[in-house]
Amino acid sequence: MSKVVNFDAIVIGSGISGGWAAKELTEKGLKVLLLDRGRNVEHGKDYVTEHRGPWEFDYRNRPLRELYREQYPIQSSHFVFDETTRHYMNNDRDNPYQFVGNNPFHWIRTDVVGGRSLVWGRQVYRFSDLDFSANALDGHGIDWPIRYEDIKDWYSHVENFIGVSGQAENLPQLPDGEFLKPMSMNVVEKHFKTKVEEHYDDRIATIGRVAVLSENHNGRAQCHYCGPCERGCSTGSYFSTQSSTLPAAQKTGNLTLRPQSVVETLVYDHQTRRVTGVNVIDAQSGEKLYFSAKLVFLCASTIATTQILLNSKSDAMPNGLANGSGVLGHYLMDHSMGLAAMASFEGFDDQYYYGNRPNVIYVPRFRNLNGNDGESNFIRGYGFQGLARRSNWRGMYTKVPGFGAEYKRALEQPGPWSMMLFGYGECLPQHENRVTLSKQRDRFGIPQAAVNFRWHNNELKMREDIANQAKGMLEAAGASRVFASTAIKTPGAAVHEMGTARMGRDPKTSVLNRYNQAHQVPNLFVTDGSCMTSSSCVNPSLTYMALTARAVDYAVKNLRAGKL
Repeated sequence: MSKVVNFDAIVIGSGISGGWAAKELTEKGLKVLLLDRGRNVEHGKDYVTEHRGPWEFDYRNRPLRELYREQYPIQSSHFVFDETTRHYMNNDRDNPYQFVGNNPFHWIRTDVVGGRSLVWGRQVYRFSDLDFSANALDGHGIDWPIRYEDIKDWYSHVENFIGVSGQAENLPQLPDGEFLKPMSMNVVEKHFKTKVEEHYDDRIATIGRVAVLSENHNGRAQCHYCGPCERGCSTGSYFSTQSSTLPAAQKTGNLTLRPQSVVETLVYDHQTRRVTGVNVIDAQSGEKLYFSAKLVFLCASTIATTQILLNSKSDAMPNGLANGSGVLGHYLMDHSMGLAAMASFEGFDDQYYYGNRPNVIYVPRFRNLNGNDGESNFIRGYGFQGLARRSNWRGMYTKVPGFGAEYKRALEQPGPWSMMLFGYGECLPQHENRVTLSKQRDRFGIPQAAVNFRWHNNELKMREDIANQAKGMLEAAGASRVFASTAIKTPGAAVHEMGTARMGRDPKTSVLNRYNQAHQVPNLFVTDGSCMTSSSCVNPSLTYMALTARAVDYAVKNLRAGKL
């Protein structure tokens, strides 16, 4: 085994939280090794499908069914996956994981530097004290060791750097942030907003809060609404590791980036109670390497982070690194997600909209804001993301009558208006929803992750209300042909998995303290989704970034004080 030494810090994973850890650590003067198991992707240069038309792909970008079935059965289930993004995504055949029992869980993952920051939906919302106090108030899970006051300045720190387009609304359940100018709703969305707010006194509709630039910001260009964000954005208009945190870290001269580096285990010294380094397998050569550091930030994504910690067992920690509590791997959460309702809108056929807006509208949580509101048979709450649009020729070609020149001209005109609302519901922390290790090993000889997860009664009851309320709002807005659905997508589809190495006050019931520091291993910090103690109903990535920046600040201060 080769040995490489003398880094101040190692960051494992280069996605949303890992990129932030690398940026913050290097800007504070530490020499940092950034490890990622995927191949490198250079900003701009490697966005090879960014503006390619359908005619430039084999079969016009239609699914390659046999290939997808054999090599991408999980990834191809997600809407972001097609021939324009396949080169970013994980090959499920080569990098498998296991389901436990008959409960599927779709682990949507990339296999490149930058991780899912290249293909994410970019919706960014702050948690509120309604979220941070929820476990303590209703007794599900353990209490968060922090409150909104502890993290609000770190939210601002992140927002000011990444650039967030949004509208301030002064809602206690959805704290406002540092916003660039909001994007515009289209005419039907504005109509929906007006009618919903006239009809209901407990809810609003607002434009989404999104990590896409609505004006030039920090050397990155304003979005020009070209559309296919998930292919990569060479103007840097949307936040990704490649466009934002990685260049900042590289600018310091303190970063060493090593792609194609599969982390096998963390190495723990029971005498010093510290992690001394990381065992790595080179994904191309198979060579085994060891890197040492004073600090380790584990940001590999929830399931991968849990897999690494469980694999890093020793005589001193036989159940996995930092798992003295026994809760590591338990309390896996995701957001229940699915189409709640869709409908048609008439009377607006003389109006259209500009470009492909990379954003949605948002209906913030209105259920159970002060305990159970008496109108629901579940606890916690949900929000809606949605959009109105006009169909194009792809949605019309089977419906427009005729043939020849007249038929073609008809297809050039925009079709009717429709609107969709998608519900995102909070998931309660459940002990039996968990990640363990399989007896099967991957191509590197590492035990695979195994996931056991199912929706429980609270999520199912909530989903019924999501469908009913979506239907009611569309009807209140004067929609026709309203269709509602209580179906929930397969767990994992929201790509918001979290909770398996949760924060808490008591080392007996949690893995991490209030600074994302492992209770049992003071120089180990975990700041990806696995650190979450509850899920809220809002997209969690902004919270991961804020917690990461906060943890780095704490870690570096303690390192310099000789406490780590």
